[in-house]
Amino acid sequence: MLAQEPDLIVIGGGSAGMAMATRLAQGGKRVLLLEAGRSHRDIRSYVPALMAGMVHTPQFDWMYRAEPDPSVGGRGDVWPAGKRLGGGSAINGMMFIRGHAYDYDRWASLGATGWDYASVLPYFRRLEDNERGSDEWRGAGGPIAVSEVRSKYGVTADWIAAVTQAGFPRSPDLNGKQNEGVDYIQLSQRNGLRSSTAAAYLKDRPLGLDILTEAQVLKIELAKGRATGVTIRRGGEVRTLATREGVVLCAGALNSPRLLMLSGIGPAEHLREHGITVAVDAPGVGQNLQEHPGVHLVNEVAAHTLNDDSRGFAGFKSLLAFLFGRRGALTTGIGHAQAFVRSREGLPAPNIQLAFSAFAFDVTPTGNLALRENSSVSTFVALMRPEARGTITLRSDDPDAAPVIRHQLLGVEEDAVQLVEGLQIARRIMRQDAIAPLVTREVRPGADCSSPEALRAYVGAATIPMYHPVGTVKMGAADDSTAPLTADCRVKGVEGLWVADASVMPTIPQGNTNATSIMIGERASALVLEALR
Repeated sequence: MLAQEPDLIVIGGGSAGMAMATRLAQGGKRVLLLEAGRSHRDIRSYVPALMAGMVHTPQFDWMYRAEPDPSVGGRGDVWPAGKRLGGGSAINGMMFIRGHAYDYDRWASLGATGWDYASVLPYFRRLEDNERGSDEWRGAGGPIAVSEVRSKYGVTADWIAAVTQAGFPRSPDLNGKQNEGVDYIQLSQRNGLRSSTAAAYLKDRPLGLDILTEAQVLKIELAKGRATGVTIRRGGEVRTLATREGVVLCAGALNSPRLLMLSGIGPAEHLREHGITVAVDAPGVGQNLQEHPGVHLVNEVAAHTLNDDSRGFAGFKSLLAFLFGRRGALTTGIGHAQAFVRSREGLPAPNIQLAFSAFAFDVTPTGNLALRENSSVSTFVALMRPEARGTITLRSDDPDAAPVIRHQLLGVEEDAVQLVEGLQIARRIMRQDAIAPLVTREVRPGADCSSPEALRAYVGAATIPMYHPVGTVKMGAADDSTAPLTADCRVKGVEGLWVADASVMPTIPQGNTNATSIMIGERASALVLEALR
């Protein structure tokens, strides 16, 4: 299978894993990257507007179903997890946002020393090739292309103007010095095509990097307190692969805790319930699950939107614009502009994300999304720092069994209160002079939903996860029993075993989490190389 035993095995070729494996190989290590899914080479993973054909599709998505959530009427949502090289970056909405400096300084204050904003900024700059150019905050020449929106609609500029009329600042760059206010969204795209970590980091693949796709890791092998390799299944064959120096787990916030527990690292009582021999009693594994909850405001408008460009002759023109200019509707990400705002006084950072899209969907009777037939826009209102926490646990000792996801999106009433405040702000923006003349109707929640009680009921029925799970194998201080990892991403109690993906985040950052996950792969690769020197 392999010409020689690798120095390091990286489990998971997703957003963080691809950065990790590539940087380790560039650092002189012989690296074997194991990915349970297939290659990223599929047209749907390149054409941005085809993302709807990947999420909740078994070829691309593990489609884990959470347990029924009583805080949203007992609904059991499907939580995606990328099932291709590139992971979430191969199927997501491509919004590139770093979060707020406050979040990283908070990580450091919670025991993740070395993860303050000043420390992570060089790795954010290293990973990106920003279309706006480089400065002391932004980077150029890195693997991940960060581009401007290439599907332009005048109503987006009107919404940005309306946000400023509502009293919020205009940021020149939400990924730069000012992480608050309103700006156009930037996307993980190059020349109108998706820039997943697989497409980006493998463009100049280092010689020391071997990759096995469709290789499912069943467990991490431990001997005498050290990670010595992994057992995998590939093509029906089960075998154990050894490693000289260690294993780096990058399977994501849903799967990394599951694999640790299957390997005997986790809450001892829970492991014994499933007949798993306890190697390390790590009570924090699978705890601290966090997710951004959000809800839509949808308006019909007397303006040209992407809904108009998706049908008939306009749809054909959109196809030509993409084929010959890499522009237009087929290059669209999940949003066109966004604002980070505070819904009340006294907060240390914005608590609400407003993501504006010059299009809107309806939910079909089968539960799928379909572009609305009328010209419409949507504002997705999301809570940035929810108090609710959930868990990831084992269903059984069967490595093919999906993890048990227990999380109440609105399990803390204060989270619902802040979402209602965000929804009220989104409505106020749509009443500003810059955009109000274009608004013909509020579709959701609707004009009759006006009282705080009615808005709270709407939030309770319509809130959905943003697909940003984090925190389930968090970093922390050496004496923090709730943190399975030290601040250098090493698993406590095991030599030669690290975790580096969204699961290591102590708290969820502001905005979409993909750029932060890639940064974690970059930063943690330097920590691993330093530890092995």
